[in-house]
Amino acid sequence: MRTSRLVRLIVGLGLSVGLYSLLPLSSSQAQQPANDVAIDNDDIGGVVNGPKGPEAGVWVIAETRDLPVRYIKTVVTDDRGRFVVPDLPSASYSVWARGYGLVDSAKATAKPGQRLTIAATPAPNEAAAAHYYPAIYWYSMLKIPAADQFGGKSSIPARLTQNAWISAMKNTGCIGCHQLGQQSTRTIPAALGTFASGADAWRRRVQSGQSGQQMLGQLTGLGDMSFANYGDWIDRVAKGELPSAKPPRPQGVERNIVVTLRDWMNEKQYLHDLIASDRRFPTVNAYGPLVGSPEYSSDVLPILDPMKNVATTFKAPVRDASMPLSLGPGHAAALDALQPSPYWGTERIWDTRVNNHNSMFGRDGRLWLAASVRAPENPAFCKQGSDHPSAKAFPMERAVRHITVFDLKTQKYSFVDTCFSTHHLQFGYDANDTIWTSGGGPVVGWLNSKMFSETGDAAKSQGWTALVLDTNGNGKRDAYTEPDAPPDPTKDRRINAPFYAVMPNPVDGSVWGAVLGVPGAVVRLDPGKNPPETALAEIYNVPMPGFGARGADIDSKGVVWVSLGSGHMGSFDRRKCKAPLSGPEATGDHCPEGWSFHQYPGPGFKGIGENSAESSYYSWVDQHNTFGLGNDVPMSTGNLNDGIIAFANGRMVVLRVPYPMGFYAKGFDGRIDDPKAGWKGRGLWAANGDRTPWLIEGGKGTKPLAAHFQLRPDPLAK
Repeated sequence: MRTSRLVRLIVGLGLSVGLYSLLPLSSSQAQQPANDVAIDNDDIGGVVNGPKGPEAGVWVIAETRDLPVRYIKTVVTDDRGRFVVPDLPSASYSVWARGYGLVDSAKATAKPGQRLTIAATPAPNEAAAAHYYPAIYWYSMLKIPAADQFGGKSSIPARLTQNAWISAMKNTGCIGCHQLGQQSTRTIPAALGTFASGADAWRRRVQSGQSGQQMLGQLTGLGDMSFANYGDWIDRVAKGELPSAKPPRPQGVERNIVVTLRDWMNEKQYLHDLIASDRRFPTVNAYGPLVGSPEYSSDVLPILDPMKNVATTFKAPVRDASMPLSLGPGHAAALDALQPSPYWGTERIWDTRVNNHNSMFGRDGRLWLAASVRAPENPAFCKQGSDHPSAKAFPMERAVRHITVFDLKTQKYSFVDTCFSTHHLQFGYDANDTIWTSGGGPVVGWLNSKMFSETGDAAKSQGWTALVLDTNGNGKRDAYTEPDAPPDPTKDRRINAPFYAVMPNPVDGSVWGAVLGVPGAVVRLDPGKNPPETALAEIYNVPMPGFGARGADIDSKGVVWVSLGSGHMGSFDRRKCKAPLSGPEATGDHCPEGWSFHQYPGPGFKGIGENSAESSYYSWVDQHNTFGLGNDVPMSTGNLNDGIIAFANGRMVVLRVPYPMGFYAKGFDGRIDDPKAGWKGRGLWAANGDRTPWLIEGGKGTKPLAAHFQLRPDPLAK
């Protein structure tokens, strides 16, 4: 059969995969010379050739430990196998190729200004090739109980639905703290011992370390089938079963992505997040330091200078040094390991009072932190009997995390004693630079940061409000019924809808929140003229096929984008609603037409219909084109895809970190260092936020990573 006839047959059948491997190679295709690539003195360039010719869409990795921090830069080859690793600091680098269908090539030693010809190494078998697949390809092998196993018909508690069970195995549960599916979690460490079954091995595994109580409790709450299915999964992997799907090589703009990694923090403690700029004004802190949020792991804030490649630290204080550690009952981590960790034994590797979960730069370059100030018992001005306007409307007895502010230049660290708990922080678009917070439980809290900066008066500068629906539909807030009381058509109604994410709307001054759970929801809060008394809420539940809301963000038009455990990026546009937005029928299910769903890439679990096993933790909207795909591009953490996923021009674009495998972000940020510098002056920043950094490729001793994602105009731009 002639080649042209073969091509026509393939096209006619609608087959598009593997075409290049079926066609004979011309002599020009067989070898591509390295000197065909233009480079500068701070670049390493060349070509990756395989036995059949140039290798397109594979990664070239350059790594050095000569700098104060480990430095890794990764690029993708073009359709002729060529590459340019740009803008490398002076050092000696190990350089190699990694790609789907290959195993790692031999490592070459090179310095900037050199060209290389890298000989790609085809995988000798499917198992060797699958070793490099993202975690989602392995985790999707997990068996999900069939619909007929729910409702009290198996060991699964009768209260659980299939969607709730799935979501708990994904972003609202297990993968809310760490990645599952990479090499270290699809196998059992030998140090744990030997077990009669995979289920027994998993029951012991999840008791390890200071999160052992939380992990064991979560899987126990899902019934014995959770242990059985995890055990069955690792047993099948141990016997040689492989993923049924294979990942495609990077295509289109995915070949233009440059990923730069630097390690920081330490090998025992983790980062929840990092911050680079003010999301409203992304040139704030241009070329400046990144600051990490270590959450339960430490009081030490890691600070990374990406220009000098130097990591330093600042130990954040608390106002009351005698306050208890932010560990133990009431927290998501314990003081002591439930059972010894195979990596750290019974050592207390997490030790914090500050418990900094999330931080935000303000427009003046100061850092505002969701961090603890003192013990949970609130001061009198927060409680019943206080004359504080918010306390009069809704007194608060406890708050477990508050607000602090840190000036990196002067090293001044100040405390803001809030009556409400905090989790995420976001600046509003008003003249007072109001900081809105999530994590307040029954209330949404805020801080007039301008007033606090001028007066230092935390009590007068803060406020909070309950979430009240305008159930009687008269357009104003009235007396309300409580969530557990019978509805009264003459009154409004308070709802329990704790904000997990918080999103000030740049369009109309409203504030949105994502409500964690199944199905989950988004809530709109209109503060009104006197928020403690006038704020009104609207709630919009996630309809099928979506469920499992977690992190979310808002675009410049007021559309909310949310990570869903159903394997979708969901969007909600209030402008599409047809039914009344208030009144007795506006209880959450009144605007399904406002929702749209976009399935994440990667394979899904079998037996539950079309789905993606992706378990995204958080979504963020690039309002200012800080990455280069355009304004208002929504993006999500691709927690099982080893990177970030952008939804641009109707297509999911995967920004994968191919080395070290296991990259897992809990949030990310965009920054424009120089608006006139093209792609080099902008990019995304994210931390490897896995609670167990020793489980990524490299194992014990691996430190958390700061990742810088940039988008070139083409794969050879320098």
